[in-house]
Amino acid sequence: MSKAMEMHEKWRGKIEISVRAGVTTPEELAIAYTPGVAEPCLEIEKNPHRSFDLTRRWNTVAVVTDGTAVLGLGDIGPEAAMPVMEGKCALFKAFGGVDAIPLCIRSKDSEEIARTVALLAGSFGGINLEDIAAPRCFEIEARLKELCDIPIFHDDQHGTAVVTLAGLIGALRFTGKDKHTAKVLISGAGAAGCAIAELLFADGFEDITIANSRGLITRDGQYSSDRLNALAQKTNKRNVAGGLAEGMVGVDVFIGVSAPGIVTADMVKSMAENAIVFACANPTPEIMPDIAKTAGAAVVATGRSDFANQINNVAAFPGIFRGALDARAKDITQDMNIAAAYAIASLVKDEELCADYVIPSSLDMRVGKVVAEAVEKAWKKVDSN
Repeated sequence: MSKAMEMHEKWRGKIEISVRAGVTTPEELAIAYTPGVAEPCLEIEKNPHRSFDLTRRWNTVAVVTDGTAVLGLGDIGPEAAMPVMEGKCALFKAFGGVDAIPLCIRSKDSEEIARTVALLAGSFGGINLEDIAAPRCFEIEARLKELCDIPIFHDDQHGTAVVTLAGLIGALRFTGKDKHTAKVLISGAGAAGCAIAELLFADGFEDITIANSRGLITRDGQYSSDRLNALAQKTNKRNVAGGLAEGMVGVDVFIGVSAPGIVTADMVKSMAENAIVFACANPTPEIMPDIAKTAGAAVVATGRSDFANQINNVAAFPGIFRGALDARAKDITQDMNIAAAYAIASLVKDEELCADYVIPSSLDMRVGKVVAEAVEKAWKKVDSN
């Protein structure tokens, strides 16, 4: 038996409920339950928003999946997804102080999932969508934003985009490149790749090209989703045709959220001087860091903890939700995501910045706090307009 299996057998779950109110004496029971509990109930009846003040709703997030895109395991079903969702909940608590509850739904129907979550939304302060296959994940997120008045966040998209931008901010600082002129190639046109492109555009990047398994996305192409068709009109401004090898020629930044081993040393050699390579396919990156560095990359990042510059969503989602919950936000906007990315990047001081340290560790306990503060501040700007 592996250590992981041994510990899961021992834990029998990674999260549990703890009680904040005393219930062991008649007086305590009368306050926490009947008859005393009637008073906050009636207060919430008059003003449902008071549920954020009088219950734990203010600090509770639902982690929702249908089990169709779990880590690298694929469609394994909602019950099999539970260990991952519990792990996610544990990370929420450890790094953001957020109480998170896994909801693993036995459906693959976008509308049915969205309606189920929306009907339960009065119990939560936010919804984190997790490990749902595309395009269903896009449909569910969009529908929930229509149905709910609490933040909806698909971590596989937006969390990945935030930490990628955070790492890129540091890498650009280190190499002296500028986001307005840097040429960026993103390998992977799924949920993560599209979200990264959208966030980079929102932050002021101007020259972005996307590649999928069939080659480079071009402005005259027709693609399977409205989202990708919209991105196609903004990307590949130099109208490069061909595959990944053609797309990498002369670019400053490669971001991979695609498949293992698809980038060669020659492809990295064809990039611009002081190239930045984010090879984030897991567990095997698009190119191994030592090969990329030997080929001339100035900065290399991966999704793995055993290499420098790990791009890990743990640096983003706990703090983002902490800030959104503290601000009583009704949404998580791109401005909030950008604020989160810059907050993460700010923890790498100039005197610390080097090729192997362009983004802080996801285990750095400072990260959640600075992200939460930045996100709360960003929402207050939105809310005041």
